[in-house]
Amino acid sequence: MITERDLSEARDAFGALRAGIARVVVGQDAVVEVVLWAILSRGHVLLEGVPGLGKTLLVRALARALGLSFSRIQFTPDLMPADISGTNVFSGDGFRFLRGPVFAHVVLADEVNRATPKTQSALLEAMQEGQVTIGTETHPLPVPFTVLATQNPIEMEGTYPLPEAQVDRFLFKAEVGFPREDELVEIVRRNTEGQGITLPEPVLSEESVRRAQAVVAEYPVPRPLMEYAAQLVLSTHPSHPGAPEMVKRYVQYGASPRGSLALILGAKARAFLAGRHHVGVDDIRAALRPALVHRIIPNFRADADGVSPGQLVDEAAKAVRAP
Repeated sequence: MITERDLSEARDAFGALRAGIARVVVGQDAVVEVVLWAILSRGHVLLEGVPGLGKTLLVRALARALGLSFSRIQFTPDLMPADISGTNVFSGDGFRFLRGPVFAHVVLADEVNRATPKTQSALLEAMQEGQVTIGTETHPLPVPFTVLATQNPIEMEGTYPLPEAQVDRFLFKAEVGFPREDELVEIVRRNTEGQGITLPEPVLSEESVRRAQAVVAEYPVPRPLMEYAAQLVLSTHPSHPGAPEMVKRYVQYGASPRGSLALILGAKARAFLAGRHHVGVDDIRAALRPALVHRIIPNFRADADGVSPGQLVDEAAKAVRAP
């Protein structure tokens, strides 16, 4: 049973976390919001944007402010699965398991689409099950556990498209845009004056993060809102009777059932961060793109006509009446 005191303490803690990140990362408020949704929902985030926009800095600042263990995996074409999960090594008294960098509370998978699909798949079990299996032994990962992966756009040279199964493991996707002029000036100032950028001091702990996650998990969601989330996901499927013509024309595969989960979990986290005790329709609408945009697979016609997954998500949402 979550008390009012638990709610207040958890919200204050994440307010301090936001402030700590803002002292390091300029702008990108929407991206920071989505990342916080994932932390509160025990999920993972895929951050996409061209190099130099501060994706890695954001993740480093978040991990430091959370006060959790942190590791970084730089994905390259020659990275092997054992370099992520670990391996059995022989010592004087036999084989022992040498843990890989995935054994941390916050894992930064930097430029995840620069590694081969075989290596990318090494993250699958860890992200979904919270464990790693080497040979016949299963090793649990720390709790809480979150993967924050950065990705360069697919059209850039030297990248490999992420397998659909792995993309679906990410609860949310956030697109990191280019900063405005005033934000760019502030970035230049912070990086060229004094000692440069300093990462924030820890403002949370492992226990406070778990407590906040428990608070968000207890948020009630009325059945009409759950039905609304289900209808939104179904409207992205071209075979569904209620799908709009644009979806039927341009979508090959619609969002998976995990999309409904992401909508509800994102709505809960958004309501919590806004200081509300209930989830509303606006919360689900706000989570729409981060929850579904990476789960829709457009067809070749969409590529030819320049129709993006984001446009298809917006069109699918228009076909569903809110409760």
